[in-house]
Amino acid sequence: MLTTAFGFLAFTLFVIFYSWYKLKNENLSSEKGYFLAGKSLTGPIIAASMLLTNISTEHLIGMNGNAYKNGIIVIAWEVTSAIALVIAAIYFIPKYIRMGLTTIPEYLENRFDSLTRTLVALFLMVSFVVTLLPIVLYTGAINIESIFDISQNFNLTKIEGLWITVIIIGVIGSVYAIFGGLKAVAYSDTLNGIGLFAGGLLIPAIALYQIGDGHILDGLSKVYNHSPEKFNIIGKPDSVLPFSVLFTGLMINQLYFWGMNQTIIQRAFGAKNLKEAQKGLIYTGVLKLLVPLIIVLPGLIAYYYYGDEFYTNQDLIYPKLVKKVLPATLTGFFAAVILGAVLSTFNSVLNSASTIFCFDLYKKHINKNAGEGKMVKTGKWVAVFLAVFAIIAAPLVANAPEGLYQLLQQLNGIFFIPIASILFAGLFVKSINANGAKAGLAFGLIFYLLTTFVFDTGIHFVHIWGIEFVLDFIIMLSISKLLPSDKVVVDSIENESLPWKNVKIYGLILCLITLLIYYWLS
Repeated sequence: MLTTAFGFLAFTLFVIFYSWYKLKNENLSSEKGYFLAGKSLTGPIIAASMLLTNISTEHLIGMNGNAYKNGIIVIAWEVTSAIALVIAAIYFIPKYIRMGLTTIPEYLENRFDSLTRTLVALFLMVSFVVTLLPIVLYTGAINIESIFDISQNFNLTKIEGLWITVIIIGVIGSVYAIFGGLKAVAYSDTLNGIGLFAGGLLIPAIALYQIGDGHILDGLSKVYNHSPEKFNIIGKPDSVLPFSVLFTGLMINQLYFWGMNQTIIQRAFGAKNLKEAQKGLIYTGVLKLLVPLIIVLPGLIAYYYYGDEFYTNQDLIYPKLVKKVLPATLTGFFAAVILGAVLSTFNSVLNSASTIFCFDLYKKHINKNAGEGKMVKTGKWVAVFLAVFAIIAAPLVANAPEGLYQLLQQLNGIFFIPIASILFAGLFVKSINANGAKAGLAFGLIFYLLTTFVFDTGIHFVHIWGIEFVLDFIIMLSISKLLPSDKVVVDSIENESLPWKNVKIYGLILCLITLLIYYWLS
């Protein structure tokens, strides 16, 4: 226990000290300094922060649990991200950078009107608080509580142990976001990202080494031969993630997440220039192709060890595997890596939520004359409020029937697809106006809630995303024609920033590698 605690504290304190050292001379009292990292982030820092913002314990626990139960088919959530990142780097980011955006809703006011901006900002705030933050905290608590046996060591019930862990993680994560802003988040993510890959790869490597009696490839062969059906990337029409969703709603979701989602794209907004922003997205795409080794392969290995034993409670499988294969001397380090992954997503969402609130709601409707100091102070208080709410809500997401990762994706669809629809309309269809955008937003929200949570349509929720996207466009085009607007659509350009000359060639290579992965595993 002492060895575990020492390893945990050593890595955690190292990350804190490194972040403090990098920030000690920074001006965090200005809007640009606090919310956009002083526009100073480089490609590698952006990539590390994007990846760690995306990958947290809802992936380590949820995706591995999903892979344990459903097989390698769930890899689609990850590898298709590379294609979305290429499209975002080539088409979306240049527009955003040249317009000098701070938030995504800000673009919607330029393209449509103020009400559209406000509605989307409110939707995003609700999605952060209701879906992402509680699930991130809860899955992190499961892992930390399991590694340290908090409930057993302190004579508590399992529920009490989880509550205490949730509170501790929530408080530590809030400190990063509240006092350091985006730059603190980005720098801590860089170290935590290195730790995540190192620690995450240790689990399958050690397990396969043990299974293969000293040979990792022999171990992988044994895992495959034990249950080859788990390695079928195409799957069946009734699979948890049918192959056909790649051609309906999945890519729409990926394009939104990597090209339009404030929590992710804010790192690119903080780039030194367009070139570094594009590098950051392409580097992230490379890393996403490697991530399944950490968040899918361990789940398949766990099935070799445990069979169907945890079939009805798959979200416990990853902590079980960690405790089974990881030496006690490395447990503390791995716990710190887990904490870093949780903190990264948690503090990133807090920072993005406070940014949206301050720029799209507070300064727009509450205090139009707010100065930079007032904006930063307000952002900190908003982060505190959201953190407290997330801590209270976290234990309520337990026992999701299809697993926590599947629950997260289902809940995300409530907000992401309607917002993605109007953003695509704004970027690519000039005939759609503000009236059409608001109608599409309202229709998409109601349609998804009814078809996913009220009526049993028998249609996979990712297919519903695709259907909703098409219907949203029909609604937006129809309403725009019925209720025309006099507003002229003009792409405003604040600054001309030169693109990265290699972005298209490296993007093409990434897309080809993604297709080859599917060809190989099929």
